Amino acid sequence: MSVTRKVQAMARMAVAVCALFSALGATPARAGEWVHGVYSNIWGTRSFQLWVPTGYQPGEPLPLVVGLHGCLQNPDQFAGLSRLNAKADAERFLVLYPNQAMYANGTQCWNFMFSSNQERGIGEPSLIVGMVDWVKGHYAVDSRRVYLGGVSAGAVMTSVLMACYSDVFTAGMVGAGAMYKAATTASGSLYAMTFGSIYSPDDRGYDAWACSGKARRKVPVLVVHGTSDDVVNPVNGQQAARQFLQTNDYGDDGSNNNSVSNTPARTTSGVSAGGRKYTVRDYVSNGVLLVQHIEIQGMGHAWPGGDGAFPFADPAGPDGTTIMWDFFKQHSR
Repeated sequence: MSVTRKVQAMARMAVAVCALFSALGATPARAGEWVHGVYSNIWGTRSFQLWVPTGYQPGEPLPLVVGLHGCLQNPDQFAGLSRLNAKADAERFLVLYPNQAMYANGTQCWNFMFSSNQERGIGEPSLIVGMVDWVKGHYAVDSRRVYLGGVSAGAVMTSVLMACYSDVFTAGMVGAGAMYKAATTASGSLYAMTFGSIYSPDDRGYDAWACSGKARRKVPVLVVHGTSDDVVNPVNGQQAARQFLQTNDYGDDGSNNNSVSNTPARTTSGVSAGGRKYTVRDYVSNGVLLVQHIEIQGMGHAWPGGDGAFPFADPAGPDGTTIMWDFFKQHSR
């Protein structure tokens, strides 16, 4: 074959390959860049941002982490605060950042306190899960490793999603948040954030298990809270840990029989490079770290180890993003 014919053949092959990727909807964005999108269903419309990490290769399934911002934040600010994109580049996973619309909440809080957002298949949780499905349809995602973490209002929405979509999310982090259905009204939410929920974590543990259809499935959850949080009372972190322990007690065998103990298997302590002392309580079931509760002494309403250039950062704290990812990567379907 002549050189000219070889070049022509290679050109035809390149065109065919590009056409195939286009037909499959699989043409990737350049590695290490933002992809912006909008998702709609009958419950509304929300924008989102997807971080495609350096080294992404079409066809190679990567883990997906969903990052939920707090009030008075957006995806860019939460990404900057947490440095989650840098971790994604280093560890090779995709990051989806749903964005709360200001027309839905003037302070961009997720509306976790309303019953329309506390059940499966409806409201804001359905929009976020729809975005996850969109990412799965356009990028190579390992469905066994889809994780979820948030701060403040995003953390409470994380509790909702971990409760009602335990088949979608493999593990989650509740940072400066509260348990599932800590409140069911706006006024109740204000009370819960100030004093703790009036509801029993054990009862809410059952409700969370029921929301996913009473699945025989464990729900690994990391809870992180500062002891000086004056926005979300630290008792909410304690309640969240207890609620998910109860959810897992039902999830392993369908019964409330303390098969998942609410007594920590071990309690350790440490000091961050910035001088923050912290306590770690590990709840282990059949050799698996199922719930981890970390209390950080003196930290307010913040993301630990966050970038001080952004609101809600506690640079003195331990690296919350590393703690979160280290917890997530222990778990796979």
